[in-house]
Amino acid sequence: MELKTLFSPKKIGNIQIKNRIVRSATFMFMAEKYGYVGERLLNMYEELAKGGTGLIITGAAAMDPSAAGGPYQVCLYNDSHMPGHKKLVNLMHNYDDTRIAIQFNHLGRLGYHPKYPNFAPSPIPYKGSGITPQELTTEGVKEFVKKFIEASLRAYECGYDMVQLHAAHGYFLNSFLSPHTNLRSDEFGGSAQGRTKILVDINDGIRDELGNQFPIIIKLQSQDFIPNGITEGEGIELANIISDAGFDGIEPSGGGAESIEFTKNTLPSKIIKKLEEQNYFLPFAKMIKPFMKECNLILVGGIRNPITAEKILQEGDADFISLCRPLIYEPELPNRWESGDLSPAKCISCNSCLAVMQKGPVYCVTKKNLEKRNQ
Repeated sequence: MELKTLFSPKKIGNIQIKNRIVRSATFMFMAEKYGYVGERLLNMYEELAKGGTGLIITGAAAMDPSAAGGPYQVCLYNDSHMPGHKKLVNLMHNYDDTRIAIQFNHLGRLGYHPKYPNFAPSPIPYKGSGITPQELTTEGVKEFVKKFIEASLRAYECGYDMVQLHAAHGYFLNSFLSPHTNLRSDEFGGSAQGRTKILVDINDGIRDELGNQFPIIIKLQSQDFIPNGITEGEGIELANIISDAGFDGIEPSGGGAESIEFTKNTLPSKIIKKLEEQNYFLPFAKMIKPFMKECNLILVGGIRNPITAEKILQEGDADFISLCRPLIYEPELPNRWESGDLSPAKCISCNSCLAVMQKGPVYCVTKKNLEKRNQ
């Protein structure tokens, strides 16, 4: 089978992507101290660019000092960070029209920053740390809107092709979307329209400065998998609002730190197994794709087989295929598939890379163990 669609170009906003393969944002724990881009990150991204990925989305970058999850998270909240980012962008653009987006995130109530409180829409404790976050005032929320906009303008000046907002997995922006964590009664709470307002305001603020020349995409929570959280039906409603607001792409995701223990303790094992199967966000993608007119759908979640990926694209259920763990094992995977080797990704979804992520730098444990045995 020829992968005609998987390796055909398509635009996100005004930016042409050479193929339909996206590297989903992956926190690699590889920045230099205080969040600067250095040789470790440059080398890692260069391997991805050499490997043929069309669009690389960086690991989450802090858009404010309070946003950083540790000293080795990439930052872009002041001008001193910009030279390293410019070097990264220029390096990526040297490789066969590789495009690169920067993802901005704030850990919110899930953070452990020693100098700053955990900011959130409402003071709902996070059981994982026992910390109750600081509730933002209305003006405080607007200040954070400005911080996301300012960081995005820096990204544009650095030459990034687009920006992605991280609004999933229980972090800051997701916590505004979720009725579990957003109990506000002001303009940033209440209805789905109110809870998405922070995202729409960030999008509008960037557009006010740059027009449509800088695409804005979003990793969007489809379902929280926790009591009183975002349900599938509500996730569809949120995606509809975001699409109508003028975002250029949605990458649906789901769950997070809080949902892991909840699903382990409450869901039957057969449902857990279903959630771990390949293409696990495809059913949600099929429900939201029909109303995403000018907004691209970037499908992530257990995609391992290139023939399946081609079929998903040909049937119009997604516009791009997004990979994370497979590219940790095989940064050269897109080139392998394009050359005619259609065997599935070597990644076995063991999630050991998630474990090493806690201390960093991230690597494929399975691949490293195999190399040791073969020495």
